[in-house]
Amino acid sequence: MPKFSPPISLYLALRYSRSRERSAFTRFISRFVMAGIMLGVMALIVVMSVMNGFERELKHRILGVVPQVIISADGERTIADWRAIDDDFSWPAAVYHQSPFVQSEGLVQGDGQLQAVMLQGIYPQHEPPRSVIEQNMLVGRIDDLQAGHYRVVIGRSLAMHLDVQLGDRIRVTAAGGQQHTPVGIMPAQRQFTVAGIFEVGADIDRQLAFFHGDDLARLLRYPEGHVTGLRLWLDDAFLARTVQENLSRQQSRSNGAIRYQFTDWQERYGQLFAAVRMEKGMMMIMLGLIVIVAAFNAVSALVMLIQDKRADIAVLQTLGLARKHVYQTLVMQGMYSGVMGTVLGTILGVFLTWSLNDILLIFGIDIFMQGQTMPYAIEWAQIGGILFAALGLTLIATLYPAWRAAHIQPAEILRYE
Repeated sequence: MPKFSPPISLYLALRYSRSRERSAFTRFISRFVMAGIMLGVMALIVVMSVMNGFERELKHRILGVVPQVIISADGERTIADWRAIDDDFSWPAAVYHQSPFVQSEGLVQGDGQLQAVMLQGIYPQHEPPRSVIEQNMLVGRIDDLQAGHYRVVIGRSLAMHLDVQLGDRIRVTAAGGQQHTPVGIMPAQRQFTVAGIFEVGADIDRQLAFFHGDDLARLLRYPEGHVTGLRLWLDDAFLARTVQENLSRQQSRSNGAIRYQFTDWQERYGQLFAAVRMEKGMMMIMLGLIVIVAAFNAVSALVMLIQDKRADIAVLQTLGLARKHVYQTLVMQGMYSGVMGTVLGTILGVFLTWSLNDILLIFGIDIFMQGQTMPYAIEWAQIGGILFAALGLTLIATLYPAWRAAHIQPAEILRYE
């Protein structure tokens, strides 16, 4: 069976990489390049994974609670028959659940404390199974919101601000439902009993109060059976704009008697997620510069190697080694530090990300309270992009020095040898 022999370019590149005849300074430069690329790739993977985790947590905690896409009557205050909307639209695949709701801005008042909140009336029997609020209830249950009992479920931050507990009563004043009387405009207000407290760990804990839809509708003086609109629950909240455009196109092609308007979460929380994405992009650029600098330091390592091996290269050329093989050898040698640094950086980056919370615990760094951990999300496509970008930068950095060295005349090198 014939013995396998590697290509001459690969053989020479590996031999030079393992050679101990290079100067100590040349070896130092090569290892410095490798360490720089490794640290840059590792830091980029860890930081981007943590940023992905924060974005995922925000998406789950905020967008899992607020309406993702809302369908409401265009120009009308309420919708009389929300079930009829099913006949008017064919739901996109991203929509997995629909539920009616009643909504208005308002004030809640505890023991002398006031807080502006969004009043949201829901119908527990129509809510999606295992909703975010249900999963994060500290005391009470969403099912405790029953029509006619005038109960409310609030966030922990809001409960602390109002200084109320389970069973206490708070006064709710709604912006809608005002009445004109001989003494002026009378706001819609009523006492509600706190039936539950939730905590999702976001500003939602202080901005939302949940009621049974019928109770809030009565407070707003809606006709019986009327709701504000229909909420659409999506598999991916970031598809809200696509779903909204799809429904708008369906409505433009239909001749329905009722015209609807569509809104999504981006109108209220879009700036928050835009800021997170901008910060994520800036961090990627800043850490990417470390990788770029380290990759282009491969030029220094390759130039030092060429200076050390000029005579060997000239001898090999006189023995018949083609210029393309010299060029390939030097490119592979220049890529050696980049490949090793990138592979080691990727392995260390993934390992550190998986072990991040254990490492923080070992060093006694207490970032989160109440047992919460540092969120992270490893996206393999993103890691693959970082890996190939680092390898590509190293390749680009080595092309020109290798080309110049391959075109040096052997006679010029050996003249004074």
